[in-house]
Amino acid sequence: MFDNETLQALYRDTLLHHSRSPCNFGDLQPPCLEAQGHNPLCGDRIKVQIRLDDSGKISAIGFGGSGCAISMASASLMTQAVAQMDYSHAGRLAEAFRALCHSAERAEATPLPSVHQDLEVFAGVRAFPMRVKCATLPWHALLAAFTGDKHATSEETGTEETGTEETGTEETGTEKSDGALANV
Repeated sequence: MFDNETLQALYRDTLLHHSRSPCNFGDLQPPCLEAQGHNPLCGDRIKVQIRLDDSGKISAIGFGGSGCAISMASASLMTQAVAQMDYSHAGRLAEAFRALCHSAERAEATPLPSVHQDLEVFAGVRAFPMRVKCATLPWHALLAAFTGDKHATSEETGTEETGTEETGTEETGTEKSDGALANV
């Protein structure tokens, strides 16, 4: 779809825009469903709130919290992408987004719908496996809200969230949006 240089430029521009001026940032009053997401490796905390219409589709969505530029930008774009979707459609989009973030092979097997190609810029997190958790955290929180779970985490024991199985070892630092390492 995009050459590597173009994708990297779009990634930077999109990430900066949506992290500085996120869409749908703020509380819904009253929300129908809500979940808190937490990434213990870098400290991101994202709350997703959704209001459903009578047919079970998202009529309003908002998010709040604090986190790195990647998690905030991902949450912002996610809220735009899932507007008017029901759980089934949002779940399929979330799976396609996770596949995109993990690897080209998984993204090819579970492609994004063409109307959501703007999410393709997050393919750039593949180069930084620890950042995959940041990008996918809002999506975990969205699905948790739909299923009635109050809490979601980017840590999934026994899954391939970072491209390798979780080992239970503790990380000593994570890359922040400016490229520096911060202790956690």
